[in-house]
Amino acid sequence: MTAAGLSHLFWARRGYRIVVPDWVVDHAPIDKDGVVVASGAAELMLGAAVVGLPKERHRIGALIALFFVAVFPGNVHQWRTGRPAPMLRSDRARFIRLFLQPVLVAWALWSTAPAASGTRRR
Repeated sequence: MTAAGLSHLFWARRGYRIVVPDWVVDHAPIDKDGVVVASGAAELMLGAAVVGLPKERHRIGALIALFFVAVFPGNVHQWRTGRPAPMLRSDRARFIRLFLQPVLVAWALWSTAPAASGTRRR
């Protein structure tokens, strides 16, 4: 999450603006760059929280999963419009990326789940 957040704020910022659907800025008082910066800041905060607040890992994992769901329309928009972005230069890559999103949601929930019963947490 932290690396993705930093990429939204610095080296891949322009590429992420391409992914923001037009309807987002049509209905919100923010431009595409603002959406990218806000999502990058959210990723940084979620990444820091999952490390810095270990007792809240499960809740933060749920927030990360919700974040991945919230940004999915951008992935669909990018696939439908055929707009290239870093590492997503072909229609095939953009299509495959759609199937990665549910994996990320599951990973966020699985990796932050409470320990199985019978094991101790400190």
